[in-house]
Amino acid sequence: MSQSKGLPPFELMLDRHGPAIHRFLVARVGADRADDCFQETMIAALRAWEGVRDRAKLRSWLFTIAVNKANDSHRAAARAPVPDDGIEARAAAPGSDPVFERVGGGSADPVWDAVGLLPDKQAAAVTLRFRGDLTHREIGEVLGMSEDAARRNVFEGLKRLRADHAERIRDERTV
Repeated sequence: MSQSKGLPPFELMLDRHGPAIHRFLVARVGADRADDCFQETMIAALRAWEGVRDRAKLRSWLFTIAVNKANDSHRAAARAPVPDDGIEARAAAPGSDPVFERVGGGSADPVWDAVGLLPDKQAAAVTLRFRGDLTHREIGEVLGMSEDAARRNVFEGLKRLRADHAERIRDERTV
């Protein structure tokens, strides 16, 4: 197996990095789709395991696969048929937002729901940083951008979250 290349056994890698990847996927696609995305991520990683070249970048490599699987999940959810029953009632309900539902909103944590509404690169960067505990360099590797661009995406995402939060508080005070 890959032992000759200096790679840990796949099971050890799963024990070491699996929990962080799962946390990232829960934040990125929602708890209802995270397990399936995690499973797809690990299957893809196992299939490509023999081809891993750089042990130092193993964690980034795994998160890259997880990001791709999360993106696939979002695309599949956007293409999924929407049942007709009760659409008018849901659309008329206060606070209903089809975009919010599409990104896995409605979790017990409104902060991560708000992160899900950020532009894709910002949402992925913020989630990788705070749910995956990746460095800006690792985030750049995962998202195919420079470390500076990754840092900027995290910064802009947090800035937008703060602005949205401040706006929400102002709106609540004026009511």
